[in-house]
Amino acid sequence: MIDLSGKRALVTGGSRGIGAAIALALAENGADVAFTYRRSAEKSDAVVRSIESMGRRAVAIQADSAAPEAITRSVSQAVSALGGLDILVNSAAIGHTGTIAEIDVNDYQAVMDVNVRAPVLFATAVIPHLPEGGRIITIGSALGERVPFPGITVYAMSKAALTSFTRGLSRELGPNGITVNLVQPGATNTDANPADGEAADFQRSLTSLGRYAEPREIANAVVFLASPAASVITGAILTADGGATA
Repeated sequence: MIDLSGKRALVTGGSRGIGAAIALALAENGADVAFTYRRSAEKSDAVVRSIESMGRRAVAIQADSAAPEAITRSVSQAVSALGGLDILVNSAAIGHTGTIAEIDVNDYQAVMDVNVRAPVLFATAVIPHLPEGGRIITIGSALGERVPFPGITVYAMSKAALTSFTRGLSRELGPNGITVNLVQPGATNTDANPADGEAADFQRSLTSLGRYAEPREIANAVVFLASPAASVITGAILTADGGATA
């Protein structure tokens, strides 16, 4: 077990899927956790109960990652509730399918607002609160590295942008002893992309392991990067896609 005792984390999009798995894994390893959610109040309550059952503090904050004022407010609420922050995990994201010829400009902007602008604004709001040894970890996608089929260009663009964001921010915060890293999952068994979904067999066929990841497997990578064991790792891109980009 990695010891994150005394650490305080904010996870965006933490009510379900990969985000919920991250929130739970951080708590299991000793951290107190605040997380944002957009609509899933019932699922958020379940995550809070699970974290509290571990003896950790849990705070669910309703916030739309597309709204800058909601981002600022949620960080303030997390800092107030937990007494500070040591870890930010940018997990909230939305998807879009459709070709460039078909996409509506409003759909394009929605993806960019949540998948690109929100991680930047969350980092901007959190940085003043992070001590030496602080962590910023963003969840990207293996589709930011490789686009193996049509119709996902905009989503892939948004995730590719996080590579430069991570590398650049690591340069900015390195002198403060704060690390910044990116985890890029591949096909992961969530409500948004279930392992028994219509395209699941094709996605499995792209991997070396021949299977989907489980959300907890992605969370394990985040816990490691949040831990003292990863103290010299920054500006790194950790791809956890079962070998799909091998």
